[in-house]
Amino acid sequence: MKIAPNIEMLGLGMKVYDTLVLSDLHIGYEEALNKGGVMIPRFQFDEIMKELEDLVKKAGNLRRIVINGDLKHEFGTISNQEWRHTLKVLDFLSSQAEVILVQGNHDTILGPIAQKREILVVDHFIDRDVMYVHGNKIVDIPDEVNTLVIGHEHPAVRIGDNSRSELFKCYLVGKYKDKKLIVLPSFHFVTEGHDMLKEKVLSPYLKQDISDFKVIVVGDEMMNFGELSSLAQN
Repeated sequence: MKIAPNIEMLGLGMKVYDTLVLSDLHIGYEEALNKGGVMIPRFQFDEIMKELEDLVKKAGNLRRIVINGDLKHEFGTISNQEWRHTLKVLDFLSSQAEVILVQGNHDTILGPIAQKREILVVDHFIDRDVMYVHGNKIVDIPDEVNTLVIGHEHPAVRIGDNSRSELFKCYLVGKYKDKKLIVLPSFHFVTEGHDMLKEKVLSPYLKQDISDFKVIVVGDEMMNFGELSSLAQN
């Protein structure tokens, strides 16, 4: 689904000019849950790799891939699962295009992994009139930037009726001050995300009235569900 001549939503990732951007893979999340006593199977990596392969095919010719924060999950260490799977993800993506890692709040010690593959880690990245930042903290936005792309929020909406409903990953599209703001869905599969209709927002960029933000749900096809306020009334 194109939302502008230079911006196309392709599923859990978005193509902007010749850049593919995705966010919040949280590699190592299952291992962290297992260590905390939650016994779930470790299926996420296979799902991530399948989705990445499909996404790169959809995107076509690419010059760059931006991971917009939270590539890995653990805050204070690099788990065995993170070492193995993060390097495999980076190897695959680097075979397709230049990779840039925007640091997220979970990426406090991402450096050793990035250094093994000589990949740049930055606080934010600007390409033409688009700025990529994880979204957990406010940064200065240059005047030439028209569009701000963030992750961090893991947006999702619950759709259904009183008898049955389901949570779906989604994009949010609105404004931050005078800039277009696009919130990416999470690219991980243990949970669908953060219910924007019931839970408090996480990102400081969304601590405003977001009732008029457009909701674009990720499914077999991208679906525009209109403004967030219209879903809240259902």
